[in-house]
Amino acid sequence: MKGLRIYALAYLLFLYAPILLLPLFAFNNSTIIAFPLSGFTFGWFVELWETPALHAAVKNSLLIAVATAVFSTLLGICAARAGAKYEFPLKRPILGLIMVPLVLPEIIVGVSLLIVVVQLLDWQLSTWTIVAAHTLICTPFSIAILNGAFQNVDTSLEEAALDLGETPLSTFRLITLPLVMPGVISSLLISFTISLDEFIIAFFLTGSDPTMPVYIWGLLRFPQKLPAVMALGTLLVLLSIILLSIAEYFRRRGVRRAGLKDTGGFL
Repeated sequence: MKGLRIYALAYLLFLYAPILLLPLFAFNNSTIIAFPLSGFTFGWFVELWETPALHAAVKNSLLIAVATAVFSTLLGICAARAGAKYEFPLKRPILGLIMVPLVLPEIIVGVSLLIVVVQLLDWQLSTWTIVAAHTLICTPFSIAILNGAFQNVDTSLEEAALDLGETPLSTFRLITLPLVMPGVISSLLISFTISLDEFIIAFFLTGSDPTMPVYIWGLLRFPQKLPAVMALGTLLVLLSIILLSIAEYFRRRGVRRAGLKDTGGFL
């Protein structure tokens, strides 16, 4: 048991130590990323506010992340609802095929989508090609989250609403959707976070307006910009932790509402 604890602590240290170094160098007043630290400064964070190109990249990433979250959650609702409520031919293979992007290497997905978009469809690379690609990789995560939410819905409530004269659409809107809303919110937040941080596919499919991760990649060519990248990385880590914490809160709220035992989640 003691050995297992040591292993767990060593694993967590290996996993999170690089992230803990971000704020250290983000507040260091030297352009050299090395110990010992030379002083304390907020200058690198101030520089972020004074870089118009970064603002454009952040705005582009937020637009893509919001659109991806909405589209992938809508598709996830449809797929999870169909999987939980209906039986149809080849149900398991179809649902399994939808989840394939979870296990495919992103670089393979990125190259394949680039060939499809440019060579087969003859589309111009733009913000919306990235939205379509991010929706492809975020939809399986949305389905995985919403599957549990829809499977925990008490079907007797829906049957009672139908018996009282509601239509299937109004039953879904008034009964089912409020019950699965914690899962919907979790799906939106997780999809938003994945899209905001995704680099490989965006690198292949970005047009003239880069996303924030692609912009950061460009900054790595300039060593004097590394502390600003550290500052931006610190902000992104904080944002990701906040969003994941909110998503986990709504996931646990959904579990409590359904009266089920919590078997673990994002955090």
